[in-house]
Amino acid sequence: MRIHLISEHANPLAAVGGVDAGGQNVHVAALATALAERGHEVTVFSRRTGDDEPDAARLAPGVAVEHVPAGPARPLPKDELLPFMPEFGEHLSRRWSLDPPDIAHAHFWMSGLAALMAAPRHGVPVVQTFHALGTVKRRWQGRADTSPARRIAVETQIGRRADAIVATCTDEVNELLAMGVPAERISVVPCGVDLDLFRPDGPAAPDRTPGGRARVLSIGRLVPRKGVDTVIQAMRLLPDAELLIAGGSVHDEEAVRLRGLAEKYGIADRVRLIGSVARADVPALMRSADVLVTVPWYEPFGMVPLEAMACGLPVVASAVGGHLDTVAGCGVLVPPRRPRALARALRDLLEHDDRRAALEKAGERRAQTRYGWPAVAAQTEAVYADVLAARRGARLGRRAGGGVAVPEDLPHSPVGGG
Repeated sequence: MRIHLISEHANPLAAVGGVDAGGQNVHVAALATALAERGHEVTVFSRRTGDDEPDAARLAPGVAVEHVPAGPARPLPKDELLPFMPEFGEHLSRRWSLDPPDIAHAHFWMSGLAALMAAPRHGVPVVQTFHALGTVKRRWQGRADTSPARRIAVETQIGRRADAIVATCTDEVNELLAMGVPAERISVVPCGVDLDLFRPDGPAAPDRTPGGRARVLSIGRLVPRKGVDTVIQAMRLLPDAELLIAGGSVHDEEAVRLRGLAEKYGIADRVRLIGSVARADVPALMRSADVLVTVPWYEPFGMVPLEAMACGLPVVASAVGGHLDTVAGCGVLVPPRRPRALARALRDLLEHDDRRAALEKAGERRAQTRYGWPAVAAQTEAVYADVLAARRGARLGRRAGGGVAVPEDLPHSPVGGG
């Protein structure tokens, strides 16, 4: 198959760890590579963010990344990109008029908007992965949600128009059904983990604080919804443990806020923010810890706990979103924004070596058997094959005189309105 992945803000070539560079970047890069390893020809389309970016670059054998001119060639927050999606869609249309793919797979809602603007003109089927839903974000962030006003409405239209929706967890399926997305067009395909990189054996980062304290590790983007402040509050009740916070920049607004909390609670000597860690160094950091904690308010999937499990590191996670699939049964789930409940769960693990060892083995086994990228790519390929088979069936039906409903068009000028 000739597969085009659309990822308007999450460039698979970008360094991970910024505000808008995280799990989706990793997902798109790994999926593209795994699909290419299965013999497919894959191109990823991402917005140009610098004049020095080439028109096209190679990500891996069989995988190219093309940089799309849509808006100014500089980094912009993803919530400011909606006005440039018609330009992105027009670029795809021109590209597809010359060389259409067998299938397009859009990642994030604005990518789906751009893809569906172009696809009908060229008969390109579109598969959609949202990675996060506006309904969930609005529910948890309220007025702090900076998404464009029309996000939920446009997501609903995309969900009803795309040939197939790939949800990354079962919790997302319920959200999609509530939006009116037909159940028969939803498939659950999880995110994956690089089992060659994330594994129990290998070096561990040696940097321990004096005194041999247990190490609690938090790793990810530094944004309030990730709930790192909850972890800091829980650490007040764990005087024999240190908290290592990796991700973002030590100068970020959120990093400054978190350091201030640690100082306020009198535990600054046991809370360290180390900033962004190169992806290749993350497994060693995980192997140096006694437990990983990740307690976001909501989480569309959550790749970090899965990576920790693959490293044989026990996980305490909030009982939300993708964690309900990945961590349940082989880790500890706690309510979000509940520091005392989190402290109890952490204390139980840190004080019981046998419990920790059991979770290490269970997590590693689950990561190995369910979440390797070759398996995820095979499941994704099966969705593509079903879409293409349905398209062939529809064409045969038309030739035989059957009717095919024409879906409502998405807006070509999606700016403004409520």
